[in-house]
Amino acid sequence: MKFTYFALSITLAMALGLTGCSKPDAPATLAQPYETIAAQAKGFTVGALMSAQTVYVLFDPQCPHCGQLWQASAPLQSRVKFMWIPVSIINAKSGRQGAALLSAGNPVEAMTAHEKSILAGTGGMSAPDSVPRDIELSIQKNTALFNSLGADSVPYILARNANTGLVVSNTGALDTLALAGFLGIAAP
Repeated sequence: MKFTYFALSITLAMALGLTGCSKPDAPATLAQPYETIAAQAKGFTVGALMSAQTVYVLFDPQCPHCGQLWQASAPLQSRVKFMWIPVSIINAKSGRQGAALLSAGNPVEAMTAHEKSILAGTGGMSAPDSVPRDIELSIQKNTALFNSLGADSVPYILARNANTGLVVSNTGALDTLALAGFLGIAAP
C-alpha cells in the first residue's frame, strides 16, 4: 500500500512538471480562492453535472497542453464536474475560438473536435471574425480573472481535493492518473 502511494506521489510530482502554454510577463502572485472563479467565470460544463466536486479549468483554445488535459480528463468525467473556461492569452484566434466554443450548441462535441485538431497541428476549429459582444466580454472577463489569479500559463486547474477538502491549483497538463491523484479521487 505504501508503494502505491509512493508511486502515485512520484507520478504526480513528475506530472506537475509538465509544461503549459505561458503568457509573457506573468505575475508571480498565488491563486485566489476557488469561489472567485465559481462566481465570476463563464465557461461550459462537462462530466457529472450533479457532482458536488467541480473542477475549474482555465484554458486557451490555441494551447496544445490544454488539449492533452481535455483528453486526460475524459475518463474522470463520470465522477467529476469540469467547467472549462476559455481565456485569450496566446493570440487573436484564441478569443474567437473560445467564443465559438461558448456559443456552440454542443460545446463538448465542439471542444472534442477542436482539441483533436489542435493536437493534430491543424489549428483547431474555424471561428467567425465577428463575435457577439456579450460572448466577447465573457472571454475578456475570463482573461482578466485568469490574470488576477496570478496564473502564468494554461491550462490552469483549480479544484477542491476530495480527500483533504483543500483547494488545490495546478498549472500545466496532467495525465489521467496524476489528475485523479490531484483531485483526490480513485484512478479509473
